[in-house]
Amino acid sequence: MIMNSRKVQILEINGDPMKIIILGFGAVGQGVARVLSVKKDYLKKKYGLNPSIVAVGDRSGAAINPDGLDEELLLKTKEKTGKISSFPEYGIPGVESINILDEVEYDCLVEVTPTDIHDGEPARSHMIKAMEDGKDVVTSNKGPLALSFQELATTAQSNSVEFKFEASVGGAMPIINFAHETLAGCSIESIFGILNGTTNYILSRMANEGSSYEQTLSEAQELGIAETDPYQDVEGIDAACKIVILANSVLNLPATLKDVEVEGISRITAESIALAKKEGMLIKLIGEASPDTLEVSPRLVRQGSPLAVEGTLNLATLKTDLADEVTVVGKGAGSVETASAILSDIISVWKVRK
Repeated sequence: MIMNSRKVQILEINGDPMKIIILGFGAVGQGVARVLSVKKDYLKKKYGLNPSIVAVGDRSGAAINPDGLDEELLLKTKEKTGKISSFPEYGIPGVESINILDEVEYDCLVEVTPTDIHDGEPARSHMIKAMEDGKDVVTSNKGPLALSFQELATTAQSNSVEFKFEASVGGAMPIINFAHETLAGCSIESIFGILNGTTNYILSRMANEGSSYEQTLSEAQELGIAETDPYQDVEGIDAACKIVILANSVLNLPATLKDVEVEGISRITAESIALAKKEGMLIKLIGEASPDTLEVSPRLVRQGSPLAVEGTLNLATLKTDLADEVTVVGKGAGSVETASAILSDIISVWKVRK
């Protein structure tokens, strides 16, 4: 293959690092550090991408080094002390996350602070500031997207920055980029599917074991599949946030969380599931987005259909004009799984910027 001189010049320039700030260093933030560490040689060889984490923030403060922080030491520090501000030499206790964005030069913000569905903060403010400062943003944070998607998208556009959020819907399930890139020639008419792994696990176990909702929820909590406070999952709020994101990003519908009709699974009984099974059906929590419907609710699906996935899997079907129905399936949660989607967005940003 003959490579032109301009391409050679670009590859030489690509030795410069892509400087990344990670705000939030819980499971997902740590997953991002882990995949960047594991994939460092792969990213450099395949894409000419040399990611460098120059700052990390959590509730304790920050770790900042303009020359880059060691990913493995970040993970060890968090595991050992629970505080990123304890990072040797470069730890700074007490600094506010938003102030970190002024402390070091960077190219891309990875915003993975805890989700807040009431006002979207502090993630919303982090993202707006980064965009207004001319920085690209990658996030898995559903809260601000479900409440302020149009504001965020407009701010990104007006400041000519990349705004990526594949990990905000379905973890490792590739739906947003899939819709925009693989199905680029299709008009997408609607999206429906299973968008919450916790509820799918509970309903699957109830169907297979004949157990009660309360018993199965308790089991899921013991296994770490359900949160100590499972309200957002079991009452359909988490899935509703994802429906809003899909409505805005894929269907171009200017929706917010208040526009979604929501019913969860807490009233589903073992008896109702057993009755459905006798009829060859299963009960699943289904989210749907279309120009006529924004809804999350328990629905009957036929056994053996694509929607009959079990465990914590997520699934989404996109109804199109040219390709009919296209279905994607993937793990909807998990530190490394969600980080894999964030990494794909980081690579997308890099391809635009290099």
